[in-house]
Amino acid sequence: MNHSLLTLLSGLLLLGPLAARAQQAPPPGAAPRPFVLPARTSFVLPNGLKTQLVPYGRLPKVTVSLVLQTGNVHEQATEPGLADIVGTLLSEGSPAVPAAALATQVARMGGTLDVAVGETETTLSGTVLAEHGPAFVALLGQLVQQPALPAEALPRVRADLKRRLALFGARPATQARLAYAGALFGNHPYGRGLPTDAQLEAYTIEQVRAFYAREYGARRASLYVVGRCDTAAVRRATVTALRDWTPGPERRIAVPQPQARGQLLVLDRPGAQQTSVVMGLPVVPPSHPDYAGLRVMNALLGGSMSARIPRNIRGAKGYTYGSVSGIYPRYGYADWGEGTDVASEHTADALREIFAEITRLQEEAPPVQELRDVQGQEAGQFVLRNSSPAGIITQLRFLDLHGLPDAYLAAQVPAVYTITPQQVQALARQYLRPEAMTVVLVGDRAALTGQLQGFQVQGRRLW
Repeated sequence: MNHSLLTLLSGLLLLGPLAARAQQAPPPGAAPRPFVLPARTSFVLPNGLKTQLVPYGRLPKVTVSLVLQTGNVHEQATEPGLADIVGTLLSEGSPAVPAAALATQVARMGGTLDVAVGETETTLSGTVLAEHGPAFVALLGQLVQQPALPAEALPRVRADLKRRLALFGARPATQARLAYAGALFGNHPYGRGLPTDAQLEAYTIEQVRAFYAREYGARRASLYVVGRCDTAAVRRATVTALRDWTPGPERRIAVPQPQARGQLLVLDRPGAQQTSVVMGLPVVPPSHPDYAGLRVMNALLGGSMSARIPRNIRGAKGYTYGSVSGIYPRYGYADWGEGTDVASEHTADALREIFAEITRLQEEAPPVQELRDVQGQEAGQFVLRNSSPAGIITQLRFLDLHGLPDAYLAAQVPAVYTITPQQVQALARQYLRPEAMTVVLVGDRAALTGQLQGFQVQGRRLW
């Protein structure tokens, strides 16, 4: 609160009677309401496919996502990028519905088809007019059970992936994130870098088809349908289209064993005017009782442009245009991370301020009003994220991936509001240990060496 507003309020208190003051006071805020998942129909086919149907909203649309627990973590060490190629080739259609016909069919349904490959999951999804929901489910079922995986499309898909990875990998921030992941996860798939052009060029269509046969199947799949849908019709379409899908492999993701040790990694970019900074350390996964408190702590510290670290290094000091921190969950694991790009000559200054904000939070419990503002923001964003079909699917996927009960979501808003200033301080002390953080800098090594020599935090030399 600024001083001019305090002065104005003090004058009103002195001049007005008690009744007038009561009229001027804002009404008390409503008690926070927990998020409740909409009522839904859930069932599992004999082959292992899990399905959740959620009637939701008023618009005559339905969002459908078929999520397979198959991603980059299922690649062997000699197969980087192969999951991406296989997933992309799914959009080339099936023998009965080739790519051009597939695009036409989806367009007639009033939607589009998206295929995305991530670390742990491959997703086929789209939003179509409600009356086409059953037909879209049937179409997705055909794509995953009878993909064409055409040999003639492989060179094009491979070349496109190479171009995208070249652009992505050229960014200093990407290089910093990859080095950070490699330092934390080592030989685990989470720690692997990007595939090389030579590795991508070497893949044959036989390898593509072998990966599909090895890693795809009904037991790894979950179907989510959210919107104004005829639940009975969608259920019938699901059973008809997917009951004969081969069960395939069991769900399997190797849990990482991240390294929490203090280390500084500098990747040289001679002449760079900016330094890309990525820093952090392992914390606890979403199933842990401290996870909700860590989210609140992070929101206060660096989770938005109004948080403490951005206000310091961007607003007050002008070292950067932007800064963000977050709690980043993966299967069986999460880490706290901070990322920013700072002027090269102020790299060490920015790091000192980041660590100073961490230290301040460890030494002083935050003011009650600051925490209340953060809690309201965090709770509000949680509810907003879940106010669309795509948001609901995201939350259902989160529960399924991490093996969490429905009650987990309902507990999030109340849990955010129960965190006290003292708990925020205690969590910062327990988890944000400067001596255990991995710090990666991508910048001009010559300009950084002198700045970082003898760098100290809390009276202890880190590097």
